[in-house]
Amino acid sequence: MQSFTVDLLLKRIFYLMKVYMDYNATTPLEPAVIQAMTEAMWEAWGNPSSPYPAGRKAKDIISAARESLAKMIGGKPQDIIFTSGGTESNNLVIHSVLRHFHKVHASEGATPHFITCTVEHDSIRLPLEHLVEEHVAAVTFVPVSVVNGQAEADDILAAVRPSTCLVTVMLANNETGIIMPIPELSRRVAALNQQRAASGLPRVLLHTDAAQALGKLRVDVRDLGVDFLTVVGHKFYGPRIGALYVRGLGEHTPLYPMLFGGGQEQSFRPGTENTPMIAGLGKAAELVTENGQAYEAHMRDIRDYLEERLAAEFDKKKIHFNSQFPGTERLCNTCNFSIEGPQLQGRLVLAQCRTLLASVGAACHSDQGDRPSPVLLSCGIPSDVARNALRLSVGRSTTRAEVDLVVQDLKQAVARLEGQA
Repeated sequence: MQSFTVDLLLKRIFYLMKVYMDYNATTPLEPAVIQAMTEAMWEAWGNPSSPYPAGRKAKDIISAARESLAKMIGGKPQDIIFTSGGTESNNLVIHSVLRHFHKVHASEGATPHFITCTVEHDSIRLPLEHLVEEHVAAVTFVPVSVVNGQAEADDILAAVRPSTCLVTVMLANNETGIIMPIPELSRRVAALNQQRAASGLPRVLLHTDAAQALGKLRVDVRDLGVDFLTVVGHKFYGPRIGALYVRGLGEHTPLYPMLFGGGQEQSFRPGTENTPMIAGLGKAAELVTENGQAYEAHMRDIRDYLEERLAAEFDKKKIHFNSQFPGTERLCNTCNFSIEGPQLQGRLVLAQCRTLLASVGAACHSDQGDRPSPVLLSCGIPSDVARNALRLSVGRSTTRAEVDLVVQDLKQAVARLEGQA
């Protein structure tokens, strides 16, 4: 027992000496979120479909969480479906649009066509590639602009075919922080749909994966004009579940279940609800609604200070900021940069850091070794620069003092690597 206690204490001391700057990978739970989840475990353990008090309590908590989530994104509670996370939400959208196309246009013999861009998360890219491999759909991957890092509306619209049924473009990129022009895209798609309706062509639906944007950027589905929006709890200090917003669920916008069972979530996502996790997601959404502007202002200040310190400590010819495109908005917390040099691959620099906890890109690509990020290459970053990339993403509690520690840590790591050359 004593050995276990000492080991735990040493681990805590180790993490106290570290500075976490990988908030785009995941965030810790806010204390209020932990409290909401704990209370639900104690007080709302009943089946939400049951009529007795513990069941009714669970049902009330789920309803309140749905309202909080809807308020955070400017939608209606009845248009929110709880899911296991972003991957399920994204797959559910693709599955539904494919099913709907075949149901409505089966007699025409056309192949459904999807449009996305080259910097999407794997939970969009891989399902679409799978449809192509199975010869059940065609997909166009539109390159992002090397001028601004965005998927531009002109390029998206140029890819539309008569059988196009879905455009899916993320709201903000997880590696660069670049914010995509979704409101402009939705206006253009809406105008196009009016023309298509007159010709008897299928409506083009619009989906955005808002995983990285929520909690860092004001998100309102009315301004965005999307038909589907993906929500991921663990990106904004909530638990590891998610949700899907569907505009006019089942009436204006089609949704088809991937699972079959009970009638939960309007039968679109059956299965006994995970009340504590949903309670935590609702509380996390509530905190964003109440404090979102303050969160964003703090993270922007810290991110800007980080970039100022990096520019000051490293020669301007040696450091390259990979997501600073003139005139392009990016997330308030994200800094993607490369320290140029033949021995300074991002993975090697991080391995030499003694304080910094960060990543070279998306967490789900952490096994790619020294291969440059496809996202950065798509944005026009040269291969040798992209190979050295580091992605630092700050959080709600990151301080300037921590930034100073990280910059010093990076300087020492680079010195050690260059000394070994």
